[in-house]
Amino acid sequence: MITIAAAVVAYLIGSISFAVIVSRVMGLADPRTYGSKNPGATNVLRSGSKAAAVITLVGDAFKGWLAVWLAQVYAPRLGMGETTIAVVALAVFLGHLYPVFFRFKGGKGVATALGVLIGLQPWLGVATLATWLIVAVFFRYSSLAAIVAAIFAPIYYVFGHGVAWTADARIGTAIGIMALLLLYRHQKNIANLLAGKESRIGHKPPSP
Repeated sequence: MITIAAAVVAYLIGSISFAVIVSRVMGLADPRTYGSKNPGATNVLRSGSKAAAVITLVGDAFKGWLAVWLAQVYAPRLGMGETTIAVVALAVFLGHLYPVFFRFKGGKGVATALGVLIGLQPWLGVATLATWLIVAVFFRYSSLAAIVAAIFAPIYYVFGHGVAWTADARIGTAIGIMALLLLYRHQKNIANLLAGKESRIGHKPPSP
């Protein structure tokens, strides 16, 4: 029951859409109505407000980190272990993808996944972020960077412990599921990349 309650709380935390909230507070257009229609930092940037995009990015990452941190602090005290932490990590991510407060239409989960990874293992978050940055700098595609980082995240986790069998299977499974969901949410971007139609970082479409 405690694990279920923790998952519900994590899901509700994940359902807080900073892209929508920040846009409303700053008097910007709803990010679900322009560009990729994705309520995430990259699309908010298309509004022309870098500040809004940064706040969205930090907020989405923070909620992922917060849910995992709370689980890590309280799970042992309540007699729960890695299973609860893994469930919470996945639940907060699902909350971002399918937020109950916004008709289950959420973002793609890149920033929230990063926050979750930092919460689970700081080095894992740093390694995944470094992968994103390298791909983004060399190829200038945010979506491609996210896709590559998602693929490598579970690999980093499994082999980052020195030997694969020392990694916790429950945490590894949660990270693997998040990676698959990230790829699923980027299926349109993958199609655009293959067709040569994906927008590069720095490209400025008409403002909403």
